[in-house]
This record gives sequence, structure tokens and C-alpha cells, in this order.
Amino acid sequence: MRSRIEKFGLVGLGLIAGMLVSLHFSAIADKDTETTLPVEELRAFSEVFGRIKSDYVEPVSDKKLITEAINGMLTGLDPHSAYLDADSFKELQVGTQGEFGGLGIEVGMEDGLVKVVSPIEDTPAYQAGIKSGDLIFKLDDTLVKGLSLNEAVKRMRGKPGSKITLTVLRKNESHQLTFTLTRAVIKVQSVKSKLAEPGYAFIRITQFHEHTGENLATALDNLSKQSEGGLKGLVLDLRNDPGGLLNSAVGVSAAFLPKDVLVVYTEGRNADAKMRLTASPDNYARGHNGKADYLKDLPPAIKDVPMIVLVNGGSASASEIVAGALQDHKRAIIMGTQTFGKGSVQTILPLGNSTAIKLTTARYFTPNGRSIQAKGIVPDIAVEDPLTGPFHMNMREADLERHLANNHQPEEKADSVKPATPAKAPANKPKEDETTKPELTEFGSKNDYQLSQALNVLKGMNILHGK
Repeated sequence: MRSRIEKFGLVGLGLIAGMLVSLHFSAIADKDTETTLPVEELRAFSEVFGRIKSDYVEPVSDKKLITEAINGMLTGLDPHSAYLDADSFKELQVGTQGEFGGLGIEVGMEDGLVKVVSPIEDTPAYQAGIKSGDLIFKLDDTLVKGLSLNEAVKRMRGKPGSKITLTVLRKNESHQLTFTLTRAVIKVQSVKSKLAEPGYAFIRITQFHEHTGENLATALDNLSKQSEGGLKGLVLDLRNDPGGLLNSAVGVSAAFLPKDVLVVYTEGRNADAKMRLTASPDNYARGHNGKADYLKDLPPAIKDVPMIVLVNGGSASASEIVAGALQDHKRAIIMGTQTFGKGSVQTILPLGNSTAIKLTTARYFTPNGRSIQAKGIVPDIAVEDPLTGPFHMNMREADLERHLANNHQPEEKADSVKPATPAKAPANKPKEDETTKPELTEFGSKNDYQLSQALNVLKGMNILHGK
């Protein structure tokens, strides 16, 4: 039996259009369980199977029926459990390097429609203006209703350079929107960094990939060298980051926390699902290109530099682990809007025939024992993006059908938090079916309102510290 930390630990959200979130841990499928077979239910299954084989209007293969039955078992559990056919499983493994083909959107299923969790930065979907919370109801001429999430994702994938038209419903829009996107091979730059102002670092993490921790360490080292007299403040931007690898989230947290403090722990039914992950190289750098600890040479001042973490409703899973750990240890101020609230862990269990299942096996908790599931991280300072408006506030885990309940805290509906007044819509509204490209906030740019507010707070902290 392999150690718990070697499991496939997936804390990213759902399936991504054009990719599946990468994994680092191995799976364990050989559980010793003793269960009594439900004879009556199996008899009913057998009867339905036989009726379909004999009476359905067209012949159906045994393989298709069994596959769809497996799909139904898993999708009926929660929004994140799924069956991975051979192609999906292969893409899941290939995606470890953060390179994949497709449109670049993180999606889930809601009311039979594909719901956008977050567009991935610098991808066709992001550049076209797809937003968090959009409901995709038509792919080219095919209605999404009746398709499984896997089927919808497969239709959105395709040869780079080929086009697809998405028809979208958007909250607060009275008409449908259409977007014609060109598929591309997408290389996601996990870590982006710069000096927002002299002495003030801006680091954005778009997703948690295999090399995110290493890239973060390099960025921190470079920014420290560029700042005469050292850094005065740091903004870690996790907005619209849908998650990714658990060990990368631990590594990012460990860059700013004291060694060996608790970052996150998980609770599940089996012993293998119960883990306590600390800011230790064993939990984030094990077997990482032969490097024992990619954080060991970081400037010591990084542990103490005043810090703000930016989050929004598109910040999910691994992003919430980092934000929760830094918030609980009072290492950083969390600013922005309430996060998505995806607090469950998915384990990939290979089935031996080049397929696998993605099964929810545990809930994760912040160091102080908070469950993020269906609640999210509530920022210390609430700051709405005036261009985004209330979209992120209204698209959360709690809105998804069959989401796991938060057994540790009463659930709050997304509408329970009053959103800020959204920015005014353009005077000339597009006609129905007209392709639109709405104004977007470029994270880290001069018009990034939330970043400017974060810098103001950091400057105020420095003034108070000086006094």
C-alpha cells in the first residue's frame, strides 16, 4: 500500500474545456471493503438492461450501456465525480505540464447546461469575453441539453485552428450571446510577476501546475533583487484561479509561512483520505525534478513582507487552500470577493483498461478547522471589481446541483451576500445572436481597481509600521 501523499490528489474544479486538471499523486484503488450486494436493485438493473437490449428503437451495444451506467453512477453523486474514458484519462495525465488543446475554460454542469466556472487567462475563451457564470446552451448547432459534461467537453475540444460557436446565456442580459472561438494549443503560464510600483511586487498565479512552486520561488527571488532595499509589500493574485495540484498549493503556501506549520488537512471515510499537509518539503517537493526543496534559497524577508491576497468568485479549490492557510496563520490580508467554495478532494482511480474514475474521497479543511465546502473564503476586506460586477458573487459551489453540504457550518446561499452595484452596461446593446466582446479587467494593469486598492492598503501598513 503506497503512502497517502502518493495518491492522485486533485483539488481543481471539474473538467476543463480542452483539458483536464493535471495530477501528481498516484491512485489507490484496491480498498479492502466488505459490502452486501443489493440484490433487488441489481435485479432491477438487469431487467432494465434487458428491456433496452430487446425493445429500444435501435440496437445498443453492451459497452455503451455499461459505460452510460457508470457515468450515471458517478455524475449522480456530486458535480466533480466523473468517469474518464481512455482519451480523457490520457489527456488528464498529459496535462501535467500545463499545456493542452482547446478553448481554455473551466466548466461544470448546471441544470443540464455547461456552466463556466472561470475562463483561463490568455486563452481563446478569455480573449473572446467568456465570463464566469455564463451558461453555454448551444455548441455550434448542437443543444447542450441531453449531453453529459464529458460529451460537451469533447465537442469543445478539437484540432487547433478549427472554429466553434458558443451560444451563451448571461445573468442580467435579456438576450443570448454568441461567441465564435478558434481552438488553440494552450500553454498556460502558471506564474506571472512584476514590480507594480517600486518596492511593491505583484505575483499572479493562473493555475496550480507541476512547476508552480518552482516558478514562484524564481519570481520571488528576481523581484527581491530588483527592489533596492528589499520589498515593501507583495500582492499575490489568485483571482479566477480554478485550482490544480494539491502539492503545488502547499508549496505556494510554504513560501510565505514558517516551516512545518499546518497548511491543510483532509478528512474522508478511509484512512488514506486523511492527511495533514504541512509547510515541509516532504509535502510539496518530493521527487520534484530531484530537488529536495525549491524554497530553501528564498530570501528570508519573504516570510515577513506585508502581503495581500486577491481573490474572487473564480478562485477555487487549491486557490482557496492557499488563501485559507495564509488567512488562518494571519500571514496575509485577504481582499476581493467571496471565493467559489470548492472544498472537496478528488482521487483518480485507474480501472485497469486505460480508463479511470474521478471520485470525491475527502473534504479539506484550513489549519483552524474551517471547511470551505459550499462556503468559500470570506475576504478580510471586500472589494468588488466594478467591471466584473456581481458575476463571481453569484456563481459558487453552493449553486451546483448535488454539491456536498458543509457539515461544519450552516450553508449560505450566494445571494446572501449583497453584491456591489455593477458597472453600467454600454448604451448600445447588441442585437440578439450578435457576437460581443465585453470590456475585461486586465489583472495587474493600471486599470485594475482591486490591485490599486491592495497597493493602497500595503502603503498604509508601511506608514503605520514606520510610525
